[in-house]
Amino acid sequence: MTAIVLIGPMGAGKTSIGRRVARSLGLAFTDTDKVVVRDHGPIPALFETHGESHFRALERAAVVDALAGGGVVALGGGAVLDADTRADLADHRVVLLTVAPHIVASRIGGSDRPLLAGEDPLARWSRIYAERRPVYESVADVAFDTSSGPLAGVVAQIVDWIRTQPQEDS
Repeated sequence: MTAIVLIGPMGAGKTSIGRRVARSLGLAFTDTDKVVVRDHGPIPALFETHGESHFRALERAAVVDALAGGGVVALGGGAVLDADTRADLADHRVVLLTVAPHIVASRIGGSDRPLLAGEDPLARWSRIYAERRPVYESVADVAFDTSSGPLAGVVAQIVDWIRTQPQEDS
């Protein structure tokens, strides 16, 4: 079953937009970070107790299950770092959500995101995004910027794009 997969940096709106896209299309919505939290506990605690590699293994399992279920799937910002996940995405429609640094600052401020701990969160976010951007772009079929305008506008653009794509469900 083909899923519609939202990827992109922290704070790009993958969860908010994904939920609305799913509702618009009458599809199920899965956020892989929320699945990890539901099944294993808070992400910051997982990082602190078991380390990033353990979290990534849990994330990978959540991604496999979510993609198998179809619908609309929002991946955590770092999920695409896994080579197997990138390979799996070739079978799905992948939407990259981007956001400008000056806009994301208000979205990530005061968050408990473990990868932003210990230094200026915006500087760290900018470095992480710069490192990951080529990976995001290599697996994405289309990109939409969430920096301006209402979320409803981005949702409508994604829904329009999905509806014009040929179905390749197996």
